Amino acid sequence: MSKIVIFGNSGSGKSTLATKLALINHLAHLDLDTVAWKPMTPPERLPVSESCAQIRAFTSINCNWVIEGCYSDLLDVVIQQADEVIFLNLPVSVCIENAKNRPWEPHKYESKADQDANLEMLINWISQYTVRDDTFSKAAHERLFKDFQGKKTMYESNEQATRE
Repeated sequence: MSKIVIFGNSGSGKSTLATKLALINHLAHLDLDTVAWKPMTPPERLPVSESCAQIRAFTSINCNWVIEGCYSDLLDVVIQQADEVIFLNLPVSVCIENAKNRPWEPHKYESKADQDANLEMLINWISQYTVRDDTFSKAAHERLFKDFQGKKTMYESNEQATRE
């Protein structure tokens, strides 16, 4: 059985790694962005309880999964079920470059143009990772990693993670 949780800053490569692991290991894949937000513009966060209910529904119908995101409050719902956690602890500058080079994510945006229209806000968000103290912060991710008692890996570059 495989249950993997991947977390890190926006642009760190969580979705790329999760997609790869899901394909290789035949795992169901949940991107927490798909359960964290109301479908509206500007985006507004769903109540955490609604997101948690969707996560629990996903894990109840999937025995093997990879769940990825930057939401430590949502990851708390599943992290103790995980066999493994992966923390993508990349430098902010690399995350910004990854965001600039990100291919279109059709499950998040209507078009590549819509995605790119959000880029300036995303870069600003990424740049605050080490100074924020919220559920999306480096400090919150470091706590998740430190407190997890099972198999855990920290990658500090995308090259390390792609060898996974």
